[in-house]
Amino acid sequence: MIEAVYDVTIRDESIRLGQFLKLANLIESGAEAKEVIADGLVSVNDEVETRRGRQLVIGDVVSVGGMSVRVASGTDEPPAP
Repeated sequence: MIEAVYDVTIRDESIRLGQFLKLANLIESGAEAKEVIADGLVSVNDEVETRRGRQLVIGDVVSVGGMSVRVASGTDEPPAP
């Protein structure tokens, strides 16, 4: 079975992992983010990530608890050269 990946838009070019987990409603609080990340339950681009401050960029895929979300741009403009 193929797992669905949902896009979650961000305003800037990057976002910290802990902030993104809250934005995507994958966790309820910063304390919960710290816990699930420290326990190795979060992966970024199919690799376990234990740094809450990890900078995510457009296109990164974050997975936790069987859900996967992709960091998406909130603008329709292509990135600057």
